[in-house]
Amino acid sequence: MRCPCCRRFLVLALTLGLLSQAAYGAGFALYEGSARGNAMGGALTGSADDPSALYYNPAGITQLEGVQVMGGLTVIAPATKITTATPMGSVTTETEDNIWIPPHLYATWGVNDRVWLGIGMYSRFGLGTEFDENWPGRYNSYKAVIQTLTFNPNVALKINDQVSLAAGVSAMWLDLDLRRKLPNPVVGGPDLDFQLCGDSIGYGYNVGARWQPLDWLSFGATYQGEVDQDVEGDASVSGRKGDASGDISLPDMVFLGTSVKPTEKFTVEFDAIRTGWSSYDQFALNLDPTVLGPDKTVLVSPKNWDDVWRYAVGVEYALNETWSLRAGYTYDEEPGPDDTADYLLPANDRDLYSVGAGYRWKEWTFDLSYTYLVIKDRTIAARLEQGILPSEFKDGDTHLVGLSVSRKI
Repeated sequence: MRCPCCRRFLVLALTLGLLSQAAYGAGFALYEGSARGNAMGGALTGSADDPSALYYNPAGITQLEGVQVMGGLTVIAPATKITTATPMGSVTTETEDNIWIPPHLYATWGVNDRVWLGIGMYSRFGLGTEFDENWPGRYNSYKAVIQTLTFNPNVALKINDQVSLAAGVSAMWLDLDLRRKLPNPVVGGPDLDFQLCGDSIGYGYNVGARWQPLDWLSFGATYQGEVDQDVEGDASVSGRKGDASGDISLPDMVFLGTSVKPTEKFTVEFDAIRTGWSSYDQFALNLDPTVLGPDKTVLVSPKNWDDVWRYAVGVEYALNETWSLRAGYTYDEEPGPDDTADYLLPANDRDLYSVGAGYRWKEWTFDLSYTYLVIKDRTIAARLEQGILPSEFKDGDTHLVGLSVSRKI
């Protein structure tokens, strides 16, 4: 028997995939799995009781009846300022105004009272930073865009009324566009423009578990495996083109959550996510000799990032059978140390404040969220060989608006 929503899911997935752009996250991880999840600060690992469980904890789909689908997106508008010390004095530069729109799409199917199937498509990593191409930090970066789209089928088993387990595999498409200026070897000549474009597909896996010992208490845990990306593409310097390749290891993630229902209408969840950014120790780039010359065929950019934690608390209150109100707070640690921080990702630890609401009408549910993200100021020392000037990252913030629509079929 074929799942009746599969064809519609694939068509919508391809459409949403075209919207998948980069955005800000811890490092460049994304945690926007659904509007409901956004509104609760991403704290849904323990509850995991709607189709977005495929993002937060696939073991939770054993709570869903029949066939259910959810689709949506998060509109993200980031901004920050960098003050750089130059021979002409301090210069403050703002990022260009850009909007990024990572999508999410899920379908679940209860095959019988023991087995559930689920398919998810979402963006788990992304980055988008752009400055005027003539700004003082242009020799390190003036544009960096990394976008991903993950296709993730899962199988979940209901062991008993308390315990559910899940496992899945994933295929992650990655695309990048990195641009910076190079000094012209001719004195007084215009800067040279360096651009790297490439893509790849990497594969991974995930496992999840959910335990509900009491009606008012549940625990959840999910592990997302590391994904290695072998990027291949083109590099160009002011018209000279050649092949380019590089390796990026995208980190594993551990999701932990505890959901408590003090009353029938009120839910509180506490989540913690560990992201293993220590796998991102460097970005090594192999270039065709025609691009920068035979003495610059291998470029290595050290990263040496640290594993970090993201802590979240979310609350949800059911006003009635139609309306639900939500709020959340998240503290997100920055993985990049000061001695490798750069202009591709001018960020630091951040606080996220979220609110949202859900509306149910017959078999439909509409969820809306708003999040305000505040990035702490940061000062970094000069690394002139990498194009880094004495700099201060300041006034960084992001507005995020999420929308999800789900239906029971």
